Amino acid sequence: MGCVPCARWSWVSSAFTPIRFPDPDFGSKCPVPARCCCTGWMLETFMEYWTELRTALMVARLGTVSAAAEALGVHRATVNRHVETLEGAFGAPLFQRHARGYALTDAGRDMLEVAGRADEMFGDLAGRSRGKAGQLSGSLIVTALAGVAPLVMPAIGAFHLAHPLIALEFVAGAQLARLEHGEAHVAIRAGARPEVPDYVVTMFRRLRFGLFASQSYIDRAGHPDPDQLDGHRFVGAVDLRRPVPYADWMTDNVPPDALALRTTDQQVLHAAVCDGLGLGFLAEHDACIRPNLVAIIPPGDAWSTALWVVTHVDLHRTTKVQAFLTNLKSAKLSFDCHTDAQHNKQP
Repeated sequence: MGCVPCARWSWVSSAFTPIRFPDPDFGSKCPVPARCCCTGWMLETFMEYWTELRTALMVARLGTVSAAAEALGVHRATVNRHVETLEGAFGAPLFQRHARGYALTDAGRDMLEVAGRADEMFGDLAGRSRGKAGQLSGSLIVTALAGVAPLVMPAIGAFHLAHPLIALEFVAGAQLARLEHGEAHVAIRAGARPEVPDYVVTMFRRLRFGLFASQSYIDRAGHPDPDQLDGHRFVGAVDLRRPVPYADWMTDNVPPDALALRTTDQQVLHAAVCDGLGLGFLAEHDACIRPNLVAIIPPGDAWSTALWVVTHVDLHRTTKVQAFLTNLKSAKLSFDCHTDAQHNKQP
C-alpha cells in the first residue's frame, strides 16, 4: 500500500474492498488516493463502534427505533443512544427522522452498504467452524425472474437439504437487485452481461426458446409446417418492444389478426399454448416437461438470451455463497443431461 499513514492497514485489502469515506485529516497529508487511507480509518471506526453499527443496521432495515429495539432485545433509549454515538463519530446525520420512522441520509446509505457487507463477512467467519460440521447458518437471498425459477430450484432444494439452518428467500421479479446494498446474495440476470465494477459475473447458461403447439391444437388444425404457417393461430404479441429473443420473428411472420390471444406475460402464454389456443414461443426448460407439447421450430441459440450469475465481490467468497454456487453448477449439469436425453428421443 506504500504510504506511512496506511502501512499498518496493508492487510485490510484481502478482507475488505477499499471504501471511499471522506476524512479531511487523511486527505491533506497523504499523496495516495483517498480509497487507500480511508479503508483503514473506516475499519478502525467499525471496530470501535461495532455494537452501535449493528444497532443502526437494524434501524435501517426495520425502519423504526421500536422495531429495532424489539429485534435486538434492548430498550428504545439504548437504540437512540447508539445512533447518536455513531452520528457523532461520523460527523454527519445517518437518518432523517419523520412521522413514519427513520429514513437513511446519503451518509446513512454509505454506512448501510459498508456495514452490511462487513456484517455478512463477520457472520461468515463466525459460521465457518459450524460449516466444517455442515452447520452453516444465517440467511441467503436469491433473486431472478419468476420464469427462471425451475432452473434454479434444484440448486435451492439441494442447498436447503445440506444446510437446513440457513433461512432461504427467493425474490422473483424483473427489477434488478442492488447487491451492493445487501438486497440479495446471488442474482440470476438475463440479457447483456452486467458491467458493475464490484460484481463478480459468470455465465450460467443460455435460455433458449422454440415455437411450440399442443397436441390438441395439432389434432384440430393439423401439424404446422414451419415453412408455411399461414392460416395458423398464435399466442403472444407482435410489434413487441420488450427485449425477448423471438420478438422480431413474431413481428415479421405473424399478422395481428392471426393472434388467438395477445399477451406479453410468459406464464399466460405458456398456459394458452398448453390449452391449444395456438402456437407460441416457450422456454426450453418449460416445454421439455410437457409431453403434450410438440416443437414446431425447436429451441436454438438464434432465439436465446444469456443468463448470468452475479454476486458482490465482498460476499463472493463467503462459505454460504460458494456452497450455493456449487449447487447451481450441479443443477445446470443435471438439466443439460436431461435436455440432451430428451432431444435424443426425438425422431
